[in-house]
Amino acid sequence: MEYTYQYSWIIPFIPLPVPILIGVGLLLFPTLTKNLRHMWVFPSVLLLSIVMISYNNYIHLYGWSWTINNNFSFEFGYLVDPLTSIMLILITTVRIMVLIYSDNYMSHDQGYLRFFAYMSFFNTSMLGLVMSSNWIQIYFFGELVGMCSYLLIAFVTNRVGDFGLLLGILGFYWITGSLEFRDLFEIFKILVYNNEVNFLFVTLCAFLVFAGAVAKSAQFPLHVWLPNAMEGPTPISALIHAATMVAVGIFLVARLLPLFIVIPYIMNIIALIGIITLFLGATLALAQKDIKRSLAYSTMSQLGYMMLALGMGSYRAALFHLITHAYSKALLFLGSRSIIHSMETIVGYSLDKSQNIIFMGGLRKHVLITKTSFLLGTLSLCGFPPLACIN
Repeated sequence: MEYTYQYSWIIPFIPLPVPILIGVGLLLFPTLTKNLRHMWVFPSVLLLSIVMISYNNYIHLYGWSWTINNNFSFEFGYLVDPLTSIMLILITTVRIMVLIYSDNYMSHDQGYLRFFAYMSFFNTSMLGLVMSSNWIQIYFFGELVGMCSYLLIAFVTNRVGDFGLLLGILGFYWITGSLEFRDLFEIFKILVYNNEVNFLFVTLCAFLVFAGAVAKSAQFPLHVWLPNAMEGPTPISALIHAATMVAVGIFLVARLLPLFIVIPYIMNIIALIGIITLFLGATLALAQKDIKRSLAYSTMSQLGYMMLALGMGSYRAALFHLITHAYSKALLFLGSRSIIHSMETIVGYSLDKSQNIIFMGGLRKHVLITKTSFLLGTLSLCGFPPLACIN
């Protein structure tokens, strides 16, 4: 079994052949590649399915040392533990469903091939991020996730958080002299126990790292990008709001919880930001007329609950809600597009009318399947027993 785990590093790169083949095909055989464009959804789903069944629940750390000089050694490796396994299952299952949905949704779009290339590269970036064993890999794959998000839906708000994350990484490296999470946690606990750290500087570094999570998970005050993300294609909205960008910040805080938990002030700040975000998101959602924007602010509120749970040290509750919310909200976003399509046959292709919930009465007779799925997603999100989000 140990021999098998040594090849877990392949997992993030399994979806990578799809964007490479699409890119090469467009350069060498553009006409053939475009004519066979529906073929690309099959390898995308197949490769993600392989990733889904490749995970395990055992803690395993493996790495390769890359020595730059005698004073600095960087290890490229991967960390597989229960947190990684949860995120692997979440990412792959949601994305398989979204990819299947996207094949028909994007079938008449001129950017079909480019869309699937970006989506597959997005998959590689997210899988690499959740399996990262050190600061450098987290930052590198996080930037790739941000780049893919920019290509799919253009926004640059996360640059603020990324800059804070980079400064925080450099600060903790200066304190502990290590980039590996396992070594970092152990060294930092020893330094705190021996009272050999400046708690003001440590709190500042932790806050800067947390700023990266704030931007990625749309927490107050860096939440403005999340409602705007709904303006892109609905499959992207489902991914952004379910299992990709918004999950990165929660994952980052969960991964670094052993570090944050010995810094009392930062835990209070995490809880406070979560409280502000959950109230602000819920309040703004009530004032929206656009169905997708309302769901976006609802997502912001739910992320606030997750961040509050992490700030209270309730690791399991936060991850449980992250998983259940991802499936419920992905279902609601995909269902909202079905409703919008139904509205377009009545009010035309005006976004002000087709996405306006004021005009959406009396549709249940015309969208029977969507009615049932949307109701299940809503009840699940409300925590209605016995559905998943009852927490």
